[in-house]
Amino acid sequence: MGEFERATAVEPGERPGRYRAEIAEGWDIGGNANGGYLLAIAARALVAATGRPAPVSLTAHYLSPGQPGRLDIDTTVIREGRRFATATATLSAAGRPVLTALGTFGEPGGGPGNIGVASWVDGGPPDLPPPEDCAGDPDRAEAAAAVATQQPPSFATRVEQRLHPEDIGFFRGEPTGEARIRGWFRLRNGEPMDAIALTCAIDAFPPTIFNLDLPVGWTPTLELTVHVRRRPAPGWLACAFTTRFVTDGLLEEDGEIWDSEGHLVAQGRQLALVPRPTGTVPSGL
Repeated sequence: MGEFERATAVEPGERPGRYRAEIAEGWDIGGNANGGYLLAIAARALVAATGRPAPVSLTAHYLSPGQPGRLDIDTTVIREGRRFATATATLSAAGRPVLTALGTFGEPGGGPGNIGVASWVDGGPPDLPPPEDCAGDPDRAEAAAAVATQQPPSFATRVEQRLHPEDIGFFRGEPTGEARIRGWFRLRNGEPMDAIALTCAIDAFPPTIFNLDLPVGWTPTLELTVHVRRRPAPGWLACAFTTRFVTDGLLEEDGEIWDSEGHLVAQGRQLALVPRPTGTVPSGL
């Protein structure tokens, strides 16, 4: 079992429809658990509740920050059909709701019901330099410091990212002026990517608006939707995220994830709060 699978594992609770999980140390950004990581825990509980293999569409509303410790997950299966089941989950910590999710579960992409179905795609993977020519993990120094001080490292040290060199101006205090982040993603130590890991990957990159002349800081997600289009092939995932509208303290961010064979494997959209000014990139990005 890989690190991500362990960190998102669920087990049956004390009554039907209830599951238990732990928010693991080190899957945070600035002290708060990453939203995609929390969504992956919800997805794993709903796979268990529905008996279906994977999420196809999953929407979460974030109610309070997640901190390391126990989670109680209450699920309700709303409908069971031939190909899909629809269910809800609420993640709570010490009686405080953290996240509520509604999703449809089944077999993404090439399941038996899709054989012979025509497809049409407008677009393709982002134009990225090879991973070795992109910016490496920005948190390596933090990881070394964390080990030295016996503190858990943050989210960016739990996954592998390589950011497009044209999209990292904000790390130098020089935003590009274009609300776009592109890069490569995979789990560490060769852990395979599956449909549940895609729900984490869709929220794994720095916010696009860091490249605008706007405050830089923690960007709390209000709502996040993920569409899993198919299971990814092994290898790096090519990811692209953009924002078009920042109004009244809110922003939307759209994402696409493409696998090593050039297939679209996931799409996402989230609504988030524009961060309050801090002047520094949050730890964990």
